[in-house]
Amino acid sequence: MAVMPNKGLFISFEGIDGAGKSSHVGALAQALRRTGRTVTETREPGGTPLAEQLRALVLHQNMDALTEALLIFAGRRDHLQGVIVPALERGEVVLCDRFTDATFAYQGYGRGFDLAVLATLERWVQGAGLEGLVQPQLTLWFDLPAPVAAQRLAGARVPDKFEAQPGAFFERVAAGYAARMQAEPARFARIDANRDPGGVWTQVEAAVRLRGFLP
Repeated sequence: MAVMPNKGLFISFEGIDGAGKSSHVGALAQALRRTGRTVTETREPGGTPLAEQLRALVLHQNMDALTEALLIFAGRRDHLQGVIVPALERGEVVLCDRFTDATFAYQGYGRGFDLAVLATLERWVQGAGLEGLVQPQLTLWFDLPAPVAAQRLAGARVPDKFEAQPGAFFERVAAGYAARMQAEPARFARIDANRDPGGVWTQVEAAVRLRGFLP
């Protein structure tokens, strides 16, 4: 269930590393601001000082999958309470570079962690003391073949522990995103990220307009 739809608007951007989603967060923020909306841009893991510290641990320290999931959801709880929910209560638009779908895709499908445990953590963290289970009203999934993503990332920066995973890992992650979309098709919009930036933006804009979030 989407949170507080009559107050704020929550949109998440999802996809494997190299899919190009992050560059479109700012573009959509500008388009929404031109309509008079106040926009908060944020990311996960991260978004608050505490969550950014946890992000550094998750991305660069070796740990088992349960420890990893617990740290991610701990950061998410702080992020929700400190940034996302207050912004939605003020009637703002929240654009988040990754949210819970990434946890299911990366830790659940990529790392093979128990999906039922992740679902329990999701309910605890995103529902306890809040107005329903906090989920985006729209999730833009930037779908890109893993080999293309690897080519885009090659030499771009020193990879974190997830970016350094083999192609088979990202194939499983993509399957995780597809499963999430199949379970909640009304929330998702699949973006063909294997196009030039202009072609990708056209799809993003169309998906947002289709749902009435842009005039």
